[in-house]
Amino acid sequence: MRPALWPQFPALLRAPKPGLWLALLSALPLSSALAAVDVNQATEAQLDGLRGLGPATTRQILAERSKAPFKDWQDLLSRVKGLGPATAPRLSAEGLTVEGQAYPGPDTRQVRPSRAAHQAPGH
Repeated sequence: MRPALWPQFPALLRAPKPGLWLALLSALPLSSALAAVDVNQATEAQLDGLRGLGPATTRQILAERSKAPFKDWQDLLSRVKGLGPATAPRLSAEGLTVEGQAYPGPDTRQVRPSRAAHQAPGH
């Protein structure tokens, strides 16, 4: 009969397994990026935790939401000063939704061209 795994568990943690730990650690940021945060149900902490939203904007979102829930992205952008078509795609990419919907507009996040794209052919 094989010994139970539990008594060996502390030894498993001490054993060098860099591949396993690397895989586990690399999955952590991914899990938070995939979690959708709906603007009509999010807490102050959830909104403040999104990159691109600071405390002032979060307070403004909560104040406007207390008057009436946001109907759609256009409603959110028109009622919250500082949010617009340039910031909406970034917030949507961070997981922000309105009524469960991601921002429908074009993704305007800037992608830097590679150095090779700036060089003339033959250089």
